[in-house]
Amino acid sequence: MAQSTETRSLAPRLGAWVEDGTSVRWRVWAPGHQQVEAVLYDADDRVLRTLPLTPEADGCFGGVLAGQGEGLRYKLRVDGADPFPDPWSRSQPAGVHGPSEVVVSDHGWTDSHWKGPDPKSLVIYEVHVGTATPEGTFEAFIPKLAHLRELGVNTLELLPVASFPGARNWGYDGVDLFAPQATYGGPKGLRRLIDAAHSHGIAVLIDAVYNHFGPDGNYLGAYSPHYFTKKHHTPWGDAVNYDGEGSHFVRSLVLSNVEMWIRDYHADGLRLDAAHALVDDGQPHLLAEIVERAHAAGNGRRVVVFAEDERNERKLVTPVKDGGYGLDGVWADDLHHQLRRAFAGDHEGYYQDYTGSAEDIATTLRQGWFYQGQKSKNLGHARGTSSEGLAPWHFVHCIQNHDQVGNRPFGNRLSEDVSPAAYRAMSTLLLLSPFTPMLFMGQEWNSRTPFLYFTDHNAELGRLVTEGRRKEFSGFSRFKGEQVPDPQDRDTFTRSTLDWAEVEGPQHAGVHALYKELLRLRATEPVLTNPRGTHDARALGPDAFVLERRAEGDTVLIIVNLRGSLVHALPSRASAGIVVWSESPRFGGTVEASPLTGNLVRLEGPCAAVVKLRE
Repeated sequence: MAQSTETRSLAPRLGAWVEDGTSVRWRVWAPGHQQVEAVLYDADDRVLRTLPLTPEADGCFGGVLAGQGEGLRYKLRVDGADPFPDPWSRSQPAGVHGPSEVVVSDHGWTDSHWKGPDPKSLVIYEVHVGTATPEGTFEAFIPKLAHLRELGVNTLELLPVASFPGARNWGYDGVDLFAPQATYGGPKGLRRLIDAAHSHGIAVLIDAVYNHFGPDGNYLGAYSPHYFTKKHHTPWGDAVNYDGEGSHFVRSLVLSNVEMWIRDYHADGLRLDAAHALVDDGQPHLLAEIVERAHAAGNGRRVVVFAEDERNERKLVTPVKDGGYGLDGVWADDLHHQLRRAFAGDHEGYYQDYTGSAEDIATTLRQGWFYQGQKSKNLGHARGTSSEGLAPWHFVHCIQNHDQVGNRPFGNRLSEDVSPAAYRAMSTLLLLSPFTPMLFMGQEWNSRTPFLYFTDHNAELGRLVTEGRRKEFSGFSRFKGEQVPDPQDRDTFTRSTLDWAEVEGPQHAGVHALYKELLRLRATEPVLTNPRGTHDARALGPDAFVLERRAEGDTVLIIVNLRGSLVHALPSRASAGIVVWSESPRFGGTVEASPLTGNLVRLEGPCAAVVKLRE
């Protein structure tokens, strides 16, 4: 039976924190247990003493230790068993199996001027901290912020940074939601990165995983049987318990975490992982509460919340007052899939649901997503709802992201599967569309660095992950007979480290120049920046299409040719000029001559021409 709104009150504060600057207070939720103790450690992980905690209401245990503060390390012992880390820990300096550490939120912030991002004008740059630089830390990425600012990026999205097992992971195996990964630089490193980003005018989003928790280092079950439920199931097993007995504490785990990222770390919002797998039959739905808490935690700053969700469900971005969840935006992968089918020929798995035809790409551009209730061959049932009336900025589009690169067996970048000309054409469409564009790190110079799937689990779990990864791709015809890289091999991780030396290389400088020009145009061209502007898209025969952006009587056309030859006549009554030509030598192309002659646009092979019309 679903819980009512009245029973969904926020649980008391849990974890350990400094109180009045002179003592540390603990509160632990351990219903059904008789005894909880805090076991204190020194810096060398040697036990110093044990502090019994006192039973409190609702299955909690609490206690205070005077004369202690930030840096105190501890574990929790339940009913005399082995001590484990605190699942509400704010820091895990020795990893997810080591002692927890008490931290404070003081930083000496310099971003008091920062007002937060405009959700209607985001250009998102997705980063995996561990492979973005050779050092793989928050602070090592700070010098790269100037590159992003000059490129035209205004939002940095960090793949999950909550503590995960080992030193190498995508982050989706996190188990300590409140503790920034120690090998990345921990709490202090993350605060320094966000503070520096704001000084560059760049917002920071945290990728948060609330649909499941990782298996290694997950000690939630040692404290309470109510963190998970058999009532619902997900691809990762039993679902997190958001609507059953004891769920108000579990919901508090998430809602307190949401508030922490924004309040204590000054993050500008969240990207929610796989929201379709976040199961909650009660009211209000957890997603709506996440959005409410996130916006409120900004304390006057603008905060945004996006979700990855495969359902194409308009309710996600519909305001709460109209019966929705109120998210600011949603990842919409249909355009990515259509373009990969068109330019790279992908056709297995979910790609079988897409034709990549000019007509279907144009439909996707008109709607934001393609599936609006049609039956999916891959899923075997109908998928999607109408997007009519939804503003384009609610849809996050990409031509690469960590999933679409890293979930290929060899971590192939898009550049491995499409021609340089096709890459430039796809990039032009992405960055000049009315939708919110997202880049995956290195995309702006057409990086050739792979992004592989890597882990650093214990030997037994690691063996299972390796076997599962190779089995996953055994049924794909193009990968048969090839050995998928071992996720546990350190080389798999190091091969994924971004090579920033490529940026000015002869094969990359042109693409980098194209991205800078496109993002400059996106930010300054009146037709593209006008909030009252409209857009439309249509096929120009079987192998080409045009995206039209219109405002104040002017029109910008993004004409994309998939293959073959195109001759397209523009309206004779309008004056026309080329704004961007993807095959210009300055962008790495080989065609010096303009594709526009009079009112005719002539295109050959994969390419894109951006034309401005004036009536």
